[in-house]
Amino acid sequence: MILEILKKHNVKVTFFMTGGWVESYPDDVKAILADGHDLGNHSENHKNMSQLSDSECEEELMAVHNKVLELTGYEMFLFRPPYGDYDNHVIKKAYQCGYYPIQWDVDSLDWKDYGVDSIIRTVTEHKHLGNGSIILCHNGAKYTAEALETLITTLQGQGYEFVPISQLIYRDSFHMKADGTQVSGK
Repeated sequence: MILEILKKHNVKVTFFMTGGWVESYPDDVKAILADGHDLGNHSENHKNMSQLSDSECEEELMAVHNKVLELTGYEMFLFRPPYGDYDNHVIKKAYQCGYYPIQWDVDSLDWKDYGVDSIIRTVTEHKHLGNGSIILCHNGAKYTAEALETLITTLQGQGYEFVPISQLIYRDSFHMKADGTQVSGK
């Protein structure tokens, strides 16, 4: 249903996936890529990355990376740490593995299952919502699919355009602030 709604509104987004999700839904992974969305890494086992050693971080990143590569031929390069949990060592390890770490600034709170209206209000009235915002939603949350169409049309009505994160981020000559925001220039 989510892919159908995105297609209906010609919206491309980024799906971050764990290794278990890739294993459980390989056809969905292929469909997401075929529809022109970004595939992003959300770690193999959804662990708190800042509590892992460098080698464990690398294993968490590369295990799901290799699953997606084998399944689709796609080289993922976007990484969203589970729980938004990162520190300097996680960021450095992600870069060493060829990844751009991503952090959201608008959490829909869809994972709390408060309902459709709550998701729409939380996003559209969020204090951080603005140009360049990254909105966090979960494809497995109870009300996300039902809220998605209204969320898209409301934000488009406010003048926002949706793009996959690969079209939003800097890839060269940037630094990252502590809150995960990229800033152009070194």
